[in-house]
Amino acid sequence: MLKLLGQAFVIVLVFFAVSTYQERNMLPDSGAQMAPPFHLHMLQSKQTYSSIQLKGQQSVVYFFAPWCGVCRVSMPNIDKLHQQGKVKAVAIALDYRSTEEVTKFVSDLQLEMPVLLGDQATATDYKVQAYPTYYVLDENFMITERSVGYSSEIGIRARL
Repeated sequence: MLKLLGQAFVIVLVFFAVSTYQERNMLPDSGAQMAPPFHLHMLQSKQTYSSIQLKGQQSVVYFFAPWCGVCRVSMPNIDKLHQQGKVKAVAIALDYRSTEEVTKFVSDLQLEMPVLLGDQATATDYKVQAYPTYYVLDENFMITERSVGYSSEIGIRARL
C-alpha cells in the first residue's frame, strides 16, 4: 500500500512539474495584468468581435488549432459551460490553413460559443506556444487563471 501511495505521489508531482513548465512563458495570472485587446473576424459571420465585448463578466479566451486532437476533446467542455451560462467563452483559431478547415472542426464539434479567426499577432500577444491554451479573465479583463493542455469540465469550473 505504501509503495502504491509513493507511486501516486510521484505521478502527481510529475504532472504538476510538467504543467508548471508548460505555463512558464504565459502571461501572468495573478489578477494584476489586463489581457491584451483583440478585434478579430468571427468564423460564423462576416462580423468582427472585440475583446471589449467580454468586459463586465467572467470570461474564458480559448486558443486552439483545428488539427489539435487535445483541442477536439477539450473544447466541448468549455462550450458546455458557455451554453449553460456559467461563463462567457470565446474560441480563437490559430495555426490553420483555411477557414474551411476551421469551419469543419467547429461543425464536427457542434460548438455554440463564438469562434474567431486569430493571427500571429494574437498568438504573440497572448504568448500561445501550444494548443489548447486558455486564459480566464475577470469582469475587468484581468487574467486570473491560465492553462495549457486538456481541461475537463470540472477542471475549468475549478478555475472560474
